[in-house]
Amino acid sequence: MNINELTDFLIKCRLTLMISNQEMLKIIKISQNSDNLEQDAFSFLKNKWTWEKFDQFLLLFRDQNASGILAINYLSDEYPSTLREIYNPPALLFYRGNIKLLITNCIAIVGAREATQYSYRCINGLIPKIKGKYTVVSGLAKGVDGWAHQSAINNNVDTIAIIGNCLDDYYPSNNKKLQDSIFEYGLVISEYPPGCHIRRWHFPQRNRIIAGVSQKVIVTEAKERSGSLITAEIALQENRDVYAIPGKISDSLSRGCNKLIEEGAIPLINFNEL
Repeated sequence: MNINELTDFLIKCRLTLMISNQEMLKIIKISQNSDNLEQDAFSFLKNKWTWEKFDQFLLLFRDQNASGILAINYLSDEYPSTLREIYNPPALLFYRGNIKLLITNCIAIVGAREATQYSYRCINGLIPKIKGKYTVVSGLAKGVDGWAHQSAINNNVDTIAIIGNCLDDYYPSNNKKLQDSIFEYGLVISEYPPGCHIRRWHFPQRNRIIAGVSQKVIVTEAKERSGSLITAEIALQENRDVYAIPGKISDSLSRGCNKLIEEGAIPLINFNEL
């Protein structure tokens, strides 16, 4: 089975909404020494699941059609080596846009959804400095994420949005125009297939991919407990360079960044250093 056939098989598995990422990673491993992947994969699932669950999966699997769905898997050439190194790397990534951006040098810019003009000014000062060096990665959320993507587009800098919903959905809805622009000029990726509804836990899961594809991560503003800090902590665990923009100790949205600096993140005070 070639790489495209493997991808199509995994897409059909994922469209059932019954199979976990870990199970798909196991199927990918099985594929590397299999002459009949469907038979061997089904045997693995039969042994792991109850008969009732497997029968339900098989009925759903037979109804799926991978035609027209763009995706790459863990073994694809476009899958970045840095992402393979993280814990529980996504077995399958759905995408729309220029998939080759995924193997460029990437820098993530993340921060609070309710960020202030301080983040806005920092982002617009930072993006022109990294033009030609990095692709800007973020999560297409309200606030810092959206500003980072929009500034990248405004400055003709490549950008990748990693989202916690399927590609057919727009979340938040007021980022629809921005998401459509990234479809056209950049890349949007998700590990969630068409028809998969948004769940709160999708977003922390999404953060590991943001950290995984990036060589460096920048946090502008963040509360002490936030998704941005989850991304930064994953990046630190994976030996990425993590930068935090320092702020006033009295500002709640700077406490997360100041805490990161206290824990070893690099204070970003000169955008020319990146």
